[in-house]
Amino acid sequence: MTHTRLDTTDIPAPEKTMKLEGNGKQALEQGRTRLLIAGSVFALAFSVIAARVIDVSVFERAEEPRLAEERGTLTHKTGRADIVDRNGMLLATTLNVPSLYADPKYIMDPAESAAKLRTVLPELDHTDLVAKFSDNKRFTWIKRNLTPRQQYAVNKLGIPGLYFQNESKRIYPQGRLTAHIVGRAGFDDVGLSGIEKSFDSMLRDGSDPLRLSIDVRIQHILREELKTQIDAFDGIGAAGIVMDVNSSEIVAMVSLPDFDPNRRDKISSDAVFNRATLGVYEMGSTFKIFNTAMALDYGTTTLHNGYDASKPIRVARFTINDDHAKNRWLSVPEIFMYSSNIGSVKMAMDVGGERQQAFMKKLGFLDSSAIELPERGHPLVPNPWRPINTMTISFGHGIAVSPIQLANGVSSIVNGGVRHPATLLRRDSTELLVGERVISEKTSHAMRRLLRLVVEKGTGRNANAKGYLVGGKTGTAEKPGRGGGYRHKALLSSFVAAFPVNDPRYVVLAMVDEPKGNKSSYGYATGGWVAAPAVKRIVERAAPFLNVTPVDEEAPEIRRALMVKIPPTKGKKALASF
Repeated sequence: MTHTRLDTTDIPAPEKTMKLEGNGKQALEQGRTRLLIAGSVFALAFSVIAARVIDVSVFERAEEPRLAEERGTLTHKTGRADIVDRNGMLLATTLNVPSLYADPKYIMDPAESAAKLRTVLPELDHTDLVAKFSDNKRFTWIKRNLTPRQQYAVNKLGIPGLYFQNESKRIYPQGRLTAHIVGRAGFDDVGLSGIEKSFDSMLRDGSDPLRLSIDVRIQHILREELKTQIDAFDGIGAAGIVMDVNSSEIVAMVSLPDFDPNRRDKISSDAVFNRATLGVYEMGSTFKIFNTAMALDYGTTTLHNGYDASKPIRVARFTINDDHAKNRWLSVPEIFMYSSNIGSVKMAMDVGGERQQAFMKKLGFLDSSAIELPERGHPLVPNPWRPINTMTISFGHGIAVSPIQLANGVSSIVNGGVRHPATLLRRDSTELLVGERVISEKTSHAMRRLLRLVVEKGTGRNANAKGYLVGGKTGTAEKPGRGGGYRHKALLSSFVAAFPVNDPRYVVLAMVDEPKGNKSSYGYATGGWVAAPAVKRIVERAAPFLNVTPVDEEAPEIRRALMVKIPPTKGKKALASF
């Protein structure tokens, strides 16, 4: 076999890589740099164009119709501050919620669109919707403050020409519980009533929560017990107050019936009416607190004096009687304990009408309350102030004040004799309070003893909350009739109390409007049967939250502090001291 040897001498060698030096290298690098710059410019231009396309198509409003969910939302922000109770519990806040509007220009078929929309919003009127969808306007509200579920349902319908706008909505987490205090704001965040109206500018401009003096725990107790009495005695309404006697802070305030501020379309005029601050009433025998304090402070009588209450008082065509007549001479403590109208009249006449009027002025009964609410009633007072007025005012007729004024007045009587205007704002504990003295400390101490006497032995025994030293006064007044005179079966039954009365911290007022007697009250509808038991339960339930602990009522130091010596009656043996 013959082998042939390959001759590689004719195969060309591989070419070597050409290496550029000098000017050639520089030219190549410049070209590469220019290419990179050009590419970057084109990329940037493309990004700008793409961003603009997205902006136009998504964020800006084009002229072609779109679905509600495709049009996006407009947000209306609000800076309205929250409202909280004294412990920071939320009473009012603001949330962003969707509202539905239409641009009729893009509504294809008004009747069909209205019918479809009512399948998810049946509360809307079909005829009204058709009219709105057929309008020439470019904007018309359909329904404001939708829920997320409603918004989703509307979007799902896919009706062109319907859009959403985010609005601020005022929400009241406590609902009815604080309705008359907090009030409510409208769709445009403008305060319409209550604290919302009184502090409208502050709430709109502020960021920090507005802290009130009320305690929602006590508020709940007060409302529940008043509602119980309305139901039990078939009343038409009620009002109640719990007040700090030393600072005049309102810890709780209730007016019934009430309303849900979250349901703006479901509020009746009767429910809106604030009986605690706007209503003015003849408060009946609770006014004997002020009549007695007045006589003691002016020095026209003492606890050792008394008056003849054996016969009714006749003035012109009027006759003044005692509901719990003893038909005998009564000491001043007995007049208060048995709630004698005859004795109270004689005490007032010894003081005189001019000084009585001045005393009522000091207590704030001749002017509107300074409470921070727009709903404030003006007292009804006699003008001129005749002797007959002096007589009737002594037992709570002929002058009409609001429950908040009554509670504030009683606080002034029991706290040592200094009046501070009632407030719904929480006071700073370091704040130095300067009040107006209305009676002496001596008179205040005497009144505390008399108030305890009423609960221990008098008409207020149903208010005796064991261990809490309740002292108070009943009140039962006939309501005036429209044509003059009084309606004998239309009563205003109340009880006002201080506890613990040896060193008062709180005043509690309960008032029931037009109660009817029942089996449990033996047919009576008076303050002692209707309001006093409510005050007892309120004190028992609220005291632990208010850091008031029960005490031994029979402790010697307490008995000495509250003892009242009743002087002998004419022709009779003296009653035992207690």
